[in-house]
Amino acid sequence: MAKRIQFARTGGPEVLELVDVTPAEPGPGEVRVRHQAVGLNFIDIYFRTGLYPAPALPSGLGTEGAGVVEAVGEGVEHLAVGDRVAYAQGPLGAYAESHVLPAEKVVTLPDGIDAETAAAAMLKGLTVQYLLRQTYPLQGGETILFHAAAGGVGSIACQWAKALGVKLIGTVSSPEKAALAEKNGAWATIDTTREDVVERVRELTGGAMCDVVYDSVGKDTWETSLDCLKKRGLMVSFGNASGPVEGVNIGILNQKGSLFVTRPSLNGYADTRERLEAMAADLFARIESGEVSIDIGQRYPLAEAAEAQEALAGRKTTGSTVLIP
Repeated sequence: MAKRIQFARTGGPEVLELVDVTPAEPGPGEVRVRHQAVGLNFIDIYFRTGLYPAPALPSGLGTEGAGVVEAVGEGVEHLAVGDRVAYAQGPLGAYAESHVLPAEKVVTLPDGIDAETAAAAMLKGLTVQYLLRQTYPLQGGETILFHAAAGGVGSIACQWAKALGVKLIGTVSSPEKAALAEKNGAWATIDTTREDVVERVRELTGGAMCDVVYDSVGKDTWETSLDCLKKRGLMVSFGNASGPVEGVNIGILNQKGSLFVTRPSLNGYADTRERLEAMAADLFARIESGEVSIDIGQRYPLAEAAEAQEALAGRKTTGSTVLIP
């Protein structure tokens, strides 16, 4: 038997329960991974609350983990039992001691990257990879605004942007988080609890505003983000922490300066094994070079997944959080 977290109805953290299950055998094209660490992400909360519907209930939770391959299905040739691996796009069920998923979603880990680092880095790091290297291929010299700059994605983005020679202005919600973002390489920070974001961006850029805004907050920051862009700038809306952006009149993009907007996702970029492996190789190289370090701010036992989600939703975490089976 193996333990997993599941939910039989949507709702608050109280719907999560720890249960015993019989580990499934991998089918053709699948592998079973014995987890050493599991990543905690905001998308997990979206599934738990029902914002994103789970395929069926009861459902497992979580899409990111790292560990060792313990069983391989028919036709899998690039992975073997005993390989150290990680993934960020599995079917729901990563909050568990083991998990079966398509082998094409799994990458092998370099010797220099341990399981906890990988579990903390895969989803967030691959997200930053596509945001900074593909959605808008930053060349260096640009000025960008990145919301939630002290969070798991933001902490990686601050470091990667600095390595690229990009001026990242990060929004934060406390002086402590400002200090963390600046330590990670943010060019400047804006405390949203006491500063006007648009006015501060205007001051920092001498009125030039930003080439790109990266917004994972959603509904609460949509208008503010658009107002921080220069003409023909790009609005990258990649999350809904405050709720989804709805009821948008597309004409607002014209009114605010012929702006561009995109709503990307990791699955839209890492949509083949080849693309996933190339993106992961870029991320791992940044980590191994020291340009990006993964800050694991919190570790929780798997059984305390509900408490971990409460802390994340309550903005009480910094950096990444991992669950340890």
